[in-house]
Amino acid sequence: MILARTGAVLYFLWGLLHVMAAYKVYIFGQALEEGMLQGRIYQDAWNLLFFAIFGMVMAVKYNWHNHATGYWFSLFVISAGDIGFIVTILIPGYLPIIPSALGPLLWLLALGFSSAAMLKEKRA
Repeated sequence: MILARTGAVLYFLWGLLHVMAAYKVYIFGQALEEGMLQGRIYQDAWNLLFFAIFGMVMAVKYNWHNHATGYWFSLFVISAGDIGFIVTILIPGYLPIIPSALGPLLWLLALGFSSAAMLKEKRA
């Protein structure tokens, strides 16, 4: 169970990091002139917050107990969010790799521990 719980803690930390990111994006949006661009930035903040809450709920409710449903939902939803961030923000260089890669690092570690826990349970 230690592998699953380590993965769950990492997913939860990933979620907390994204709650903070959502807040920062929202604050950034407040500095913009009212209009479509500001609305899109607010929507991005909302989406970040959704991904964060989703990841934290999955971590607490499912990943902590090494439940397959939580594993697969976390795998697809959180991976989609972080792959999008990597492709659209990190690779073009809009943010510096350090500290911006912390989210993807937490995601990969969480996925690794959760995958190891699922594989270990299948063998048992």
